[in-house]
Amino acid sequence: MAGRINDEDVKAVRDAVPIDAVVSEYLQLRNAGGGNLKGLCPFHDEKSPSFQVSPSKGLFHCFGCQEGGDTLTFVMKVDHLTFSEAVERLAAKAGITLRYEEGGYNPSHQRGERIRLVEAHKAAAEFYTAQLESAEAEIGRKFLAERGFDQAAAAHFGVGYSPAGWDHLTRFLRGKGFTDKELTLSGLSQEGRRGPIDRFRGRLMWPIRDIGGEVVGFGARKLRDDDNGPKYLNTPETPIYKKSQVLYGIDLAKKEIAKSSRAVVVEGYTDVMACHLAGVPTAIATCGTAFGGDHIKILRRLLMDNGSARVIFTFDGDAAGQKAALRAFEDDQKFAAETYIAIAPDGMDPCDLRLAKGDSAVTDLVEPRTPLFEFALRQIVARYDLETPAGRAAALDEAAPVVARIKNSGAQHEVAVQLAGMLGILDTQFVVKRVAQLARWARDRGGKGPVPQRGPQAVAQAAPTGPSGPALNLRNPVYATERELLKLALQRPELVSPAFDAYGVDEFTAAPYAAVRQAVLEAGGAEFGIQDPQEYLVRVRDAAPDDAVRAMVTELAVEAIMRRTVDEAYAGEQLVTVRLRAVDRRIRDVQGTFTRLSGGHGAPEQLTAVQNELWVLQQYARALRERGAAAL
Repeated sequence: MAGRINDEDVKAVRDAVPIDAVVSEYLQLRNAGGGNLKGLCPFHDEKSPSFQVSPSKGLFHCFGCQEGGDTLTFVMKVDHLTFSEAVERLAAKAGITLRYEEGGYNPSHQRGERIRLVEAHKAAAEFYTAQLESAEAEIGRKFLAERGFDQAAAAHFGVGYSPAGWDHLTRFLRGKGFTDKELTLSGLSQEGRRGPIDRFRGRLMWPIRDIGGEVVGFGARKLRDDDNGPKYLNTPETPIYKKSQVLYGIDLAKKEIAKSSRAVVVEGYTDVMACHLAGVPTAIATCGTAFGGDHIKILRRLLMDNGSARVIFTFDGDAAGQKAALRAFEDDQKFAAETYIAIAPDGMDPCDLRLAKGDSAVTDLVEPRTPLFEFALRQIVARYDLETPAGRAAALDEAAPVVARIKNSGAQHEVAVQLAGMLGILDTQFVVKRVAQLARWARDRGGKGPVPQRGPQAVAQAAPTGPSGPALNLRNPVYATERELLKLALQRPELVSPAFDAYGVDEFTAAPYAAVRQAVLEAGGAEFGIQDPQEYLVRVRDAAPDDAVRAMVTELAVEAIMRRTVDEAYAGEQLVTVRLRAVDRRIRDVQGTFTRLSGGHGAPEQLTAVQNELWVLQQYARALRERGAAAL
C-alpha cells in the first residue's frame, strides 16, 4: 500500500489550489455578497442557489443539503474520490510533487483506483495523438480533412488514431507500469484468447473528458470497410466513465456556457468540432446515448437557471433526428432555461453545413428561433388532417396534454394560444381552457401528468372509473338540439323527412349521437320510418355498432320530446338549429384555413377557392337565419 501523504504537502495542495477555481469547473458561481460566491448545489437538485463558496476561507457550504468542507472535501464528494486520490489529483493540477511517509517519496507506489484509471486514459490519449502522425493513420487524416479539420483542429480537440494491430496500446501501457487488471477495468483493453488486447483498433479516436478536464473515455470512429464493428464505438461503462453523465466538449465549452448562459447540444464529435471552429464555443454532445436527466444536471449548474439561459438542440432532419428531439422534449421541463431546436433547412448537421456553406451558416443555424415545445407540437399536429373537424379534434386531444405539462402558467397560456393557431381553431379560449383543465387534473393526481385522452366514443361507452376526466354529458345544452332532432327522427320521422336524411353524420357533434345518425342512415333513413315505424326501429337498433349505441337508440326512441305540441314548425326549428351550427363550424374551419394560407403558406388558387367557399357558406348561414326551414 502507498504510504501516507506528507502533511506539509497536503497543506501545500490546499493553499495552492483556490477553492473557487476548483468549484467553477463544475458549476457557475456568482457574487453572493460579503466576498462569497453562490451557485446551484452539485450534491442535490435545487431551483435557486443555496450553495456558497468562501474563497477567503477556502470553504464551501450548501444551506440546502448541509454539505460543506474545504477544497479537498469538495473534490472527494463531487468525483467520489478517497482523500489520497483528491490530494493527488489537485497536486497534479498545481504541479506539486508529493512525498509519502513510511518509506519516503516513491512515485511508483500504488495509487487510488480512480487516479490510476485516469492516468491510464491520459497516457492512452497521448499515445493515440502521436499515432495520428503515422503512415497508417493517413486514412484518418484524410477523414478529418474531408470534413474541414486541419492538423491544428485535431490537436485542439486531442483527436488521435488507434493502430490496427491487436495490442499496440496494451503493450505501451504495460510499459508505463499499468497492470492487465487496470487495463481491462479502464475499458482500454479487453480480454483476448491469449490475454488483454486493444479495445479500439484502426479507428479515429476522440478523447472524452469530464467537466474537470480529465480524460475518462474515448469515442472511436470506423474508417475501413473491413471493420465489422459499429460506426462509432465508445468506452464501456467503467468506474470513471458513465455515458449518461458525460458530455463531449464540456471541458472546452463550460466557461463560455457559464459566461453566455447558452449551450448548444449537437449529435456528434465532428459537430462539436465544427461548431467550436465556426465560432460557437458552447457546443457539446452526448456520447452514444440520448440526452437525459443527468446531462441536464450538468448544464443546469453551469447555466444556473437564470431567466436568460438558453439551450439549443440541433438534430438531423431525418426521422431519427426528430425522434431524438421529441425525447429531449420529454425532459424539457427539468430545465429552467428556455429550450430551442435548430434543424438546417436541407437537414445537414453542423459539420456538413460548415463544409457546404461556411462558418456563418453554422452560427446562424444555432440562433434560438424555434422553441422545442413548438417543434414537438408541430410533429404531433402534422400527423392529422386539419381540414376536418375530426382531425383537429384528434390533434387537440394529443397536443393539449403536452402543453398542460408546462409548469409556468403564463408560458402555458401562451403556448395554448399558439396551439390554437397551429390547429386553425379560432376559439382560442376553448383551447386555453382545455389545457388548463388537463393541468388541473395532473395536479390533482399528484403531478403525474395529464391522463391519456380517450376518444368520445370510448367515453360514451364506458362509465368513468376514476379521475380520468369528465364523462361526455349528453344532457349538456350544447347537445340538446341534436338529441331532440334524433328523437324526432326516431319517433316522428314524417316531420323531419326528407330533410333529415340529407344531414351528414358530422353534423352531430356528440359521438354517440353521430353513431345513432349513422344507424338511421344504414336502416334506410327516416323516410323508411314513415312506411313501417315498427320495423324501422328494429332496423336502426340492428344497425347500431355496439350495445352502447343500441341502448342509446332505445333511450331516444322512448324519451319524451321536449315540446308538448310537436308539429312541423317545431321539427323545422330543430333541423335549422343543427344545420346552422354545422354551417357555422364549417365557416370557422374555413376561416382557420384561410388564416393559415394567407400567411404565405398556400398557392393563390388555393386561397381563391377557400375565399369562394367561405362566401357560399356565409350566404347559406344568412339564409338559414332569415328564412328558417325554407332555406334547407
